[in-house]
Amino acid sequence: MKLIHTFLGLVLLALAGTTLANEYQLTDWNDLIPLEEQLNPPPIPAVDHEDEFAIPPQPVGKVVPAMNGKKIRLPGFVVPLEGDSETITQFFLVPFFGACIHVPPPPTNQIVYVNYPKGAKVDDLWDAVWVAGTLSTVSASNDIADAAYSLEGVSVEPYDL
Repeated sequence: MKLIHTFLGLVLLALAGTTLANEYQLTDWNDLIPLEEQLNPPPIPAVDHEDEFAIPPQPVGKVVPAMNGKKIRLPGFVVPLEGDSETITQFFLVPFFGACIHVPPPPTNQIVYVNYPKGAKVDDLWDAVWVAGTLSTVSASNDIADAAYSLEGVSVEPYDL
């Protein structure tokens, strides 16, 4: 009987993981860029090489209105914004490591502001992660960069294929 309960517990656990994966649509960063912008990208801001302190403006990218309210699962890298020494509760999710540290940051539609009240462990954030939650086309601003999308996070997990 104990073996049956253990087996049923494992089956339920597997189904719960499958449900999360199925409920949240796997999303690619290109899905956040309107098709017309993919075909005709905006020009890259010019850098003033004469002024060593000049910061080029962040490229502004348009949003895809159809993405508003979608439950998505998106891979990326974390740029911490709020939290403490153990957990991060607010962060930018970006498509490549070092984005927002180098200037200029990625276009606004390639930065997602994530609110994750549960808190993600700080130790897990230096590698790529999967973030799942409900996406909105509500922008967010920070001293580091601006994001064209916001996401109410329900899970942050290490990246794996």
